[in-house]
Amino acid sequence: MTQQVPSTEPELAGVRNFRDVGGLPTVDGRRVRHGVLFRSGHLAHATAEDTAFLSSLGLHTVFDFRNAADQRLEGPDVALPGVRNVNLPLSDPADGAEFWKMVRDGDLEQLRSILADGKGADRMITSYRLTVKERTAEHARVLRSLVEDSVPALMHCAAGKDRAGLSVAVTLLAVGVERDAIFDDYLKSNAKHRRYKVRRSGSSASAYSPEAMELLSPLFDARTEYLSAAFETVEETWGGVDPYLEQALGLTPEDRERLRERLLD
Repeated sequence: MTQQVPSTEPELAGVRNFRDVGGLPTVDGRRVRHGVLFRSGHLAHATAEDTAFLSSLGLHTVFDFRNAADQRLEGPDVALPGVRNVNLPLSDPADGAEFWKMVRDGDLEQLRSILADGKGADRMITSYRLTVKERTAEHARVLRSLVEDSVPALMHCAAGKDRAGLSVAVTLLAVGVERDAIFDDYLKSNAKHRRYKVRRSGSSASAYSPEAMELLSPLFDARTEYLSAAFETVEETWGGVDPYLEQALGLTPEDRERLRERLLD
């Protein structure tokens, strides 16, 4: 598995957090096939070289989970010839707009008011729980597309950590990837070369001071407790992965087998 990493995980100049999810083990001894499922941050700043590489992957579909506010901030994805682009927002553009404005523009006192004493991490945990409970239609559409025709696929949001991370995790659950392996892949987003570049307004030293960055870190970290909260929500709401996939996402056993045929060696 490791010898394939250089060819499937280049350090792209304008795309953060890109990786091939191939190689992850399933509970029954199979592995996710290389070259069928990729994840990343947004593609809006891809260089010509990045675009050439992405075009070489033979992608069928790019799933963009950003909302309209994200796209205004970062720009649209680069066009990849022959690739279907599906914009499927996993958060409301108006949700927390004032909060994110404060993240970008607020002074230290404002950051303390919204993030200190665990409030930042609590917000992320709540977001993960709500995404699982309230975005079943979107996750169902992704899985249905993968079952039918959308492989190879690339899933991304802004940082490639939360919305894409959850969508990849749901996909991996559906094909029976080991839970520990799902966490390991999710936590790779913390690597320095993959992390989203925090952009704040203002040129004063306090804008990026150690205290400011410490307060912001829960929003830009991939943390075990975030994904654990999502999985706990599946158990609490539907009683387990199988009923979640079948009742909430409409994935039949036959669908799951087709998905396994598409994604697994």
